[in-house]
Amino acid sequence: MNKQEYLDLRNGLYTEAENLINEAKLEEGQAKMQEITDLDNKFENEGKALANLNALKDNSRITNLAVLSNNNAKGTVIDTFGAENNEDLSNTMEYRKAFMNYVTKGTAISGEFKNAAGPTKTSDVGEMIPETVLSRIIEKMEATGMILPLVTRTSYKGGLTIPTSTVKPTATWVAEGVTSENQKKSTGSITFAYHKLRCAISNSLEVDTMALPIFETTFVNNVVEAMTKALEKSIINGTGTGQPKGILSETVVEGQNIDVAKAAKLDYSVLVSAEAALPLAYENGAVWFMTKKTFMSFIGMVDTNGQPITRVNYGLNGQAERSLLGRKVILNDYMTSYDPTGATTHIFAFLFNPTDYVLNSNLNMTIKRYEDNETDDMVTKALMLVDGKVVDVNSLVTVTKKNA
Repeated sequence: MNKQEYLDLRNGLYTEAENLINEAKLEEGQAKMQEITDLDNKFENEGKALANLNALKDNSRITNLAVLSNNNAKGTVIDTFGAENNEDLSNTMEYRKAFMNYVTKGTAISGEFKNAAGPTKTSDVGEMIPETVLSRIIEKMEATGMILPLVTRTSYKGGLTIPTSTVKPTATWVAEGVTSENQKKSTGSITFAYHKLRCAISNSLEVDTMALPIFETTFVNNVVEAMTKALEKSIINGTGTGQPKGILSETVVEGQNIDVAKAAKLDYSVLVSAEAALPLAYENGAVWFMTKKTFMSFIGMVDTNGQPITRVNYGLNGQAERSLLGRKVILNDYMTSYDPTGATTHIFAFLFNPTDYVLNSNLNMTIKRYEDNETDDMVTKALMLVDGKVVDVNSLVTVTKKNA
């Protein structure tokens, strides 16, 4: 069995073990992991035996360097060490195991996995998350988030000024023989900064013994839960200082804020006014954002013909699909719910096209461990660089409850 056959067989067994564990078939998963261990031992023993055999093949004490320099030496290459290797070390099984030991036990990752030729990072640097695990994190964040899958995602280098026309392209008509450079089109620009997102990881990872598939599944779930909430909260309410600037931190275009007086009630006319304030050019793609409690305030409303203005349909997957006046509603927990008493002035709903928000992220997440001197606990945290901004505010219509 050569090395490629060994790797193919091992990867297949690993995938089977991972699937079994994800399906809560722990005993069968443990059996598959034992098969992997047996395979590793078998390959190692075969390699040692082959190396010993090759050592006995030619036991002469005088070596003719001139003959060897003709590249005629025959043999089987078991493995190579020290040679330049372009393979991403973070994808290897060895690095994944070393990463697990770092997170669960605090064991330092060996220097052979440190790529000095890699990209320069900030001073607060940790250990890189394996690429295979990172891909699962990003995929699950996109699948589980309420808002994250809807916004525009980019990977521009932080600190660069990017024309908004590059981020959100537009098409223009030109006459025959005339290039677009001859048109007088004004374009704005946005600058993405470096904002560090730090999320603490659950202590459930800090155990002495854990199988690699179980660790990676638990690790992905913990990071996804923490990162998704932090990112989505910043997309809605971020201040722009030390964090992305949220949608509700932008200045609304004049005439696109609907006020509900303190003494007034939430009624059908509020929605009609909000829809009227949305420019026709931005009609397509705009959706409602509000909390579930606010949405339930609209449930019993009817129009002048007695027809309910709220619809809740259920798709083929059984999930509720909510709408107001035919427009999709995205529920979230990051806003203030409608307060009929008007104790404070607050935005309780808004219309916006989420593709007009750009989230720029450096997806090379890192992990750091440190000791909390006050509690003597070991804290594990995930770090990533991210920034976000609204590139076109014209699709934003806010509905505000006044306290006066």
